[in-house]
Amino acid sequence: MTTETTNPLLDFSGLPRFDLIRPEHVTPAIEQLIAAARDAVRQAEAPAAGPVTWDNFVVPLEEATERLGRAWGIVNHLNHVMDTPELRATYNENQPKITEFWTELGQNEALFDKYKQLRASGDFANLAPARKRIVENALRDFRLGGAELPDKQKERFAEIQEEQARLSTRFSENVLDATNDYKLLVADEADLSGLPDDVKAAARAAAERDGKTGWQFSLHFPSYFPILQFADKRELREQIYRANATKASEMGAVFSELEKWDNTGNIAQLLKLRDEEAKLLDFQSFAHVSLEPKMAETPEHVIEFLEDLARRARPYAEKDLAELRAFAQEELGIADMQAWDVAYASEKLREKRYAFSAQEVKEYFPEPKVVAGLFGLISKLFGVTIAPDDAPVWHPDVRFYRIEKNGHSGSQLVGQFYLDLYARQGKGQGAWMDDARGRRLTTGGIVQTPIAYLTCNFTPPAEVDGKLQPSLFTHDEVTTLFHEFGHGLHHMLTEVDELSVSGISGVEWDAVELPSQFMENFCWEWDVLQGMTAHVKTGEPLPRALYDKMLAAKNFQSGMQTLRQVEFSLIDMHLHYDFDPTSQKTVQDLVDEVRTRFSVLIPPSFNRFQHSFGHIFAGGYAAGYYSYKWAEVLSADAYAAFEEAVEAGGGSLLDETGKRFHREILAVGGSRPALESFKAFRGREPTIDALLRHNGMQA
Repeated sequence: MTTETTNPLLDFSGLPRFDLIRPEHVTPAIEQLIAAARDAVRQAEAPAAGPVTWDNFVVPLEEATERLGRAWGIVNHLNHVMDTPELRATYNENQPKITEFWTELGQNEALFDKYKQLRASGDFANLAPARKRIVENALRDFRLGGAELPDKQKERFAEIQEEQARLSTRFSENVLDATNDYKLLVADEADLSGLPDDVKAAARAAAERDGKTGWQFSLHFPSYFPILQFADKRELREQIYRANATKASEMGAVFSELEKWDNTGNIAQLLKLRDEEAKLLDFQSFAHVSLEPKMAETPEHVIEFLEDLARRARPYAEKDLAELRAFAQEELGIADMQAWDVAYASEKLREKRYAFSAQEVKEYFPEPKVVAGLFGLISKLFGVTIAPDDAPVWHPDVRFYRIEKNGHSGSQLVGQFYLDLYARQGKGQGAWMDDARGRRLTTGGIVQTPIAYLTCNFTPPAEVDGKLQPSLFTHDEVTTLFHEFGHGLHHMLTEVDELSVSGISGVEWDAVELPSQFMENFCWEWDVLQGMTAHVKTGEPLPRALYDKMLAAKNFQSGMQTLRQVEFSLIDMHLHYDFDPTSQKTVQDLVDEVRTRFSVLIPPSFNRFQHSFGHIFAGGYAAGYYSYKWAEVLSADAYAAFEEAVEAGGGSLLDETGKRFHREILAVGGSRPALESFKAFRGREPTIDALLRHNGMQA
């Protein structure tokens, strides 16, 4: 039998034991932790001898559930970055148990009643603001968790939660399996005309790993997208576009597994269950449920915001598209520009208009220089240092770092993070930050420092001309790294000691992107780029002339890009607001309607992007995808404060602005409403002006 002393998932004395954790450890650990948490819940819900207080009620309850959350977080993380049949099986076996426990907790009337007693007590007035917010959030979450429902409806609510968790997992598994399964082998190098050397080198290495001759491509982003962007052969672009646009759908290219990996039914069922959940809770729609803990007030409010942004962006988008079509016809001989031509024609137009290519820029962004430059910027902005650290990891490519702050008594550990940069088989697509451990003050009076996972899917180092070349990042990938690190900073630089509102915990979902999108802006600053660029062959930093061209091209096709994000956001919101999942109208019908109204470039009829739209069907952004644009208003306005400090002379003003951003945004985490934090930093409410200016769309 696996015991606490032998099961690494039950070892909370330090960092996760990724060197020892195996699939067979999961079930015994999770069952033991759930049993311990249930015992603690029974004690917490028992009638108290005296009044309910923070110390005799909230603290022991959080202590009991924190360990379970951390252990399952490790399992969940491994399932996303090191997928194996054995791990997937044990994950799927234990997920219903986890969902059942948290649903039970959210519906526990005795606990709900004790939180209400605490809220009504004289003790509440004396609580620190962060603790008051935790109590208020808990009361809201009990209501949203079905605590006020009659027993029979509670039972149905629990079934809905379990089924949604199962379907969301299945959705992401289908996307991953379809992505991993697809292989495109090119035998003739002439067919790869236009592709960069490092992309071809990676494709040749992939073929060799599978014992094949030629160049092998997959549907992982660093593999397929360069074909769309650079490949001169139009048929090749169409082939990879079609495969990517139909993966995990009824149109998918993987015919042997077509039915097994088709997400059509998962999408339909998820929408029905979410609608049923909303009705059980007496909400008009799931969008209303989703917005309860967010900044935005109503679905109508969000739709109005998105449609207003679409109106502002449309003239720019129409101009972008007209220019691209004319260029494709006149310069490239493409009279009928299709979806698989857009990235290619756009790259060629950018090269001609601004006299540089994305590949030329990429050669100035080798991974070691970029990472060092990012760390240097963080140190300068927030007065911390980042250094390599030691920890067991789940893959040889993963690195581990510590963040320290220097004080009167020497250096002090602030937080730590894992950095997992490269795409690989068995790893979910995209980029994300997740917390491995949150900051809190333990009952022993010791601060538990936060730990983050920072995950990306960039091209790994490859052998070029007989030498191992470091990974080269596109400027977009540099921006992605800064974005995820912004989330990491929000998690790790918190100074709040209450777990439920430290770091990103408790932050409204539509404000959680503020620090991440804020950090993206630095990728366009000359002084920053000088410290994070070095040509892969010469070591020279990015030339000023090339930077000026990049800056001139910064808002290239920003109208089209803005409309694309608005399109995704409106599809998401309407699916969860006024779409009837029981009617004859299909999800594809709604997608087509939104595109007809708001898109200038409508994808082909076979496009099934929603079948891999993990953000809303497997990632927590249901009726929340608008958050990216919503938070971009906040982040652009926040960054404008730094621009104003530079205009006013920089130096100490800039340092003070960095300290203020840390103090009023990062340090406070979710301990107060996001709007209050923004106003404390900016001195006023946010406006959309900076966003429009940054995107070149001023009136």
